[in-house]
Amino acid sequence: MRRLSVPPRPDWQRRVENLGLLFHTADGRPYWDESACYVFSRFEIDTLERATYALWEMCLELVQHVIDQKLFPLFLIPQEYEELVVRSWDEDWPSVYGRFDLAYDGVGPPKLLEFNADTPTALVEASVAQWHWLKDTDDRGDQFNSIHDRLVEAWEKVRQADDRPIHFAAIESNVEDYITTEYLRDAAIQANLETYYVDVEALAWDSKARGFVAPGNMPVRRCFKLYPWEWMCREEFGKHVPTARTQWIEPPWKMILSCKAILPLLHQMFPDSPFLLPAWFDRPEFGSYVRKPIHAREGANIQVVRDGRVELETDGGYDTAASVYQALGPLKPHDGHYPVIGSWVVNGWACGIGIREDDQLVTQNTSRFVPHKMSD
Repeated sequence: MRRLSVPPRPDWQRRVENLGLLFHTADGRPYWDESACYVFSRFEIDTLERATYALWEMCLELVQHVIDQKLFPLFLIPQEYEELVVRSWDEDWPSVYGRFDLAYDGVGPPKLLEFNADTPTALVEASVAQWHWLKDTDDRGDQFNSIHDRLVEAWEKVRQADDRPIHFAAIESNVEDYITTEYLRDAAIQANLETYYVDVEALAWDSKARGFVAPGNMPVRRCFKLYPWEWMCREEFGKHVPTARTQWIEPPWKMILSCKAILPLLHQMFPDSPFLLPAWFDRPEFGSYVRKPIHAREGANIQVVRDGRVELETDGGYDTAASVYQALGPLKPHDGHYPVIGSWVVNGWACGIGIREDDQLVTQNTSRFVPHKMSD
């Protein structure tokens, strides 16, 4: 695994905009950064693939364990949602995708930093934008990336089980979320599903029908939502979710996996896994570790402690009272940049990676996306 400086394509902004990546620049600096790329050997890609499958299997075992032991309070799941979580698991409500964030330097085994199980973004970048970058810069080159094909397969599986229409919901004013949702909707259309877009804020409750409706009083029987479960629970309409007839994608059982409380629980269940870092519910008395709120996003409210001293702390508006503590991961700088590998699992398949890098240890919403390729 190595980082290479490469020349950006002429007119790269227009090229990625044509693919839907309209948020390629933030505050005058590229978010999509093709002035560099990461190069992996086949062995390194195989290692990442193997780690992803192992982590996915461990996560599925964890869901069953949480349900069997009724550990819902650890995940701050409201009591009125518990039955829905169990029912969605027992009835095998479909999960389309998720993204494991890994620390990896090509030497030791990849280590799980967290699992973006419910509303992972950076999907257009990983699936489409970096593939077209590769074809433009090295037509014979290879890349660990079958994400788009796997997404279409996932929606085909959803259609085969139930061919009712699906609404795709996001907050339209959030450009990244809206584009990601429309990209997923496009994959569903390619799988011959009937789809509709609805803004999350436009969803309404029909008390007579005991269900959610879109504008025009159209019933929402199934809904993919790029909106976190922990937010839905707090919304005014959230009180209706447990009794609604709507089937949600990602399913309610993802309320477990999208919570960072999985980190210490995974370590307890699988202490010998080479892909897990030690993690705890209580703050360690000494050593180097990272404090993470169990519900936080984009690197907010993270505290990095090295040898007992606070080295870095990020801002944010999340509650740090409910936090977990994870051993400091083996992030190593490449030319002064710290890469985190997002490894995608779609319909149970490990199918590609995307890389975010920053000049500091914590990956945040301003961290750059850098494409990758495989060596000959």
